[in-house]
Amino acid sequence: MADSRVDEVADGIYRISTCLPHGIADRDLTVNQFLVLADEPLLYHTGLRASFPETVAAVDRVLRLERLRWLSFGHVEADECGAMNQYLAVGPQLEVAFGALGCRVSVDDLADSPPRRLAPGEALDLGGRRVVVVPTPHAPHNAEAQVLYEETTGTLLCGDLFAQLGDGPAVTGDSLVEAAIEAEGVLCSAAPGDVVPATLERLAEFAPRTLAVMHGSSFEGDCAGALRDLAAAWRARWG
Repeated sequence: MADSRVDEVADGIYRISTCLPHGIADRDLTVNQFLVLADEPLLYHTGLRASFPETVAAVDRVLRLERLRWLSFGHVEADECGAMNQYLAVGPQLEVAFGALGCRVSVDDLADSPPRRLAPGEALDLGGRRVVVVPTPHAPHNAEAQVLYEETTGTLLCGDLFAQLGDGPAVTGDSLVEAAIEAEGVLCSAAPGDVVPATLERLAEFAPRTLAVMHGSSFEGDCAGALRDLAAAWRARWG
């Protein structure tokens, strides 16, 4: 597997990206983690177990592993948290922080050490930064789905929302809407009905400045507008 790329996508927030050649429908797919620097640094997503050597080496290029304090992710799935226990094994003070529902149904059993349960809307204090937990059930999938909003930079760690196929730039100001609709047409992974567009519109109320995307490029610019545009395009395609 190729080495993971490291790019700063917002002040003190680093994207660690591993490209899986022909990962989906013969198209490349990036799997991205986001490292939030603070007094108590947080890694959002772990990546796959198979890519752990590459991703942990990339994390270590930015931050000594013994300083990593928190681990979180969007939902329980291999690319989101497959390497969770491998990270716990090398991070002496590392603790999983995840929504209470997901802990009850999965993480309490899967994690090798007890996770910290987060209530909806709870702010996790990283020391110098805070991330707010926003439940997004079934958007795009899984009842325990969540995103994190980092208040200092206005970065929305938005998981699979805005997923794109291919290996584009780390961050772009160009619209991601068409690529996200195309990707969902291939992946067919989201919940039916209005749950995804309604969630996108709710997230737009945060007025983020950066969208940190799990698969594909992140976005900087009018993020509230981008969220509402994707909601409208989603309804037009699948409403």
